[in-house]
Amino acid sequence: MNHSNNNNIFQQKRILLAVVLSFIFFVAYDYFFLPKPNLSEQNITQNNITTAQNLSANAAPELKTNSLNPTQTNVEISSLKSGVLASVESKHFKAEIDSLGRVSSFYLKDKKYQNEDKTPINLISKEQNPRPLELRFSNNTINEEAFKTNYNANTNELILDTNESKKLVLTQNLSNLKVEKIITFHPEGHYEVEVKLSQNTPFFITPGFRPSIAVDSYTVHGALVLDTEDTIHTFEDGDMDMEERIDKAFIASAFDRYYANFFYNFDKPLNITISKDAKDNPIVFAYADKEFKAGGYIGAKEHEALRAIDERLENVVEFGWFTFVAKPMYQGLDFLFKHIGNWGWAIVVLTLIVRVILFPLTYKSMISMNKLKDLAPKMKDIKERYKGDPQKMNIHMMELYKKHGANPMSGCLPILLQIPIFFAIYRVLFNAIELKDAPWAFWIHDLSAMDPYFILPILMGATMFLQQLITPMTIQDPLQAKIMKFLPVIFTIFFITFPAGLTLYWFVNNVCSLIQQWIINKMFEKEHHKRESEKAK
Repeated sequence: MNHSNNNNIFQQKRILLAVVLSFIFFVAYDYFFLPKPNLSEQNITQNNITTAQNLSANAAPELKTNSLNPTQTNVEISSLKSGVLASVESKHFKAEIDSLGRVSSFYLKDKKYQNEDKTPINLISKEQNPRPLELRFSNNTINEEAFKTNYNANTNELILDTNESKKLVLTQNLSNLKVEKIITFHPEGHYEVEVKLSQNTPFFITPGFRPSIAVDSYTVHGALVLDTEDTIHTFEDGDMDMEERIDKAFIASAFDRYYANFFYNFDKPLNITISKDAKDNPIVFAYADKEFKAGGYIGAKEHEALRAIDERLENVVEFGWFTFVAKPMYQGLDFLFKHIGNWGWAIVVLTLIVRVILFPLTYKSMISMNKLKDLAPKMKDIKERYKGDPQKMNIHMMELYKKHGANPMSGCLPILLQIPIFFAIYRVLFNAIELKDAPWAFWIHDLSAMDPYFILPILMGATMFLQQLITPMTIQDPLQAKIMKFLPVIFTIFFITFPAGLTLYWFVNNVCSLIQQWIINKMFEKEHHKRESEKAK
């Protein structure tokens, strides 16, 4: 490659990065925003596949082997007796327990969790398999009998008042085994479960297959395990290639975008098996041989609710690859929200804070771009003078940059730093249920959804265009010049379907850049006039 090409790459590095960033957005848009099948059809298909797998194999013989798979059972699903055995209700939820001792429905009654028709959402669909608190035995003969034998309950109804917890005791009498489940329900929605067997018999118990309320292409959904080393293991839907075992786990969760079912025990860690269905989706089971005890939860992944149970339960909120940035980003947003009272204005203030942190880098970048603009005639003169000698041209170019303190690559770092911040906020706005239905301006009623009137995307594109007009550029390639002109249009199209909160962040960021660039341009203009005046004298 000759020097002329090298020099163009140096001078236009920022432009090329912007083009690459646009390409990343194209790829991300195609990958993340492809439509998914109807959820109800997806659940039915999922259940049929899982059931077929369950019918296809024999149960694993012993608990202590590495080949345990609790989904391997030849139970005849059609013969299961699953009528409602008991109901549990509080101000915040209503649960139903079927005659096989499983949670067959779990309705969230709080207004913010309601469906569009204002009815409570049910986190456990009729097609969901397995259901929370379902037991499966390693011994296939016992397993078959257990799935054909009803439980008995000490009561068929529990009504929980504020600050009151009550126990539901379920008993199943098999030929040679007595099973007892003691479930203590709390009014907020979490519970403790204790399983006691009359004799040692290896078994599995599950918090249930993940909720299917908010399953989309935008976010991570599947299973999560926090082990005693504080390592988080994430198993995404469709990515389970083999069964996994994690002994000594604090938390085992099955989750979608906003909701989760999970077990937890911080005093006596759990032994966890992550099995899979025929679609390679993870299914969480805990295993034991006589007794089992754990806390449990079915509900929203709301930070405040999780903290109220145990601060460590906030680990069930997974932000994907950018968790290391997104988690502190959410904490910052949460802190600002508590002092401001509005998530939209919290995003605006957070954007300003990010801009202040990045100010030294962006300032240096803008200064350098202005210097390069001033040096453009001298750079052109050097190119013409040494066009036959690339080596000398390179030497004189570097001397020119050094003399005037200009760095053609100074625009790279601010853009590179913006990428993880952008995707971190993207994940926060999609994963944090606190931002669901959170209003900002009079036309924005949900910061986690797209702007219904496209006002923010248009404003974002307009500010990007204005910033482009006043930013010094030394573009000589006509193709690159055309690409730069179309970037605001391309980004506007991208942001039409993005969450309003994310577009708000980018819009405010553009406004800050616009103001900063205008001030720096004025500084250079004043300096230029000063130099011209001195020359005239």
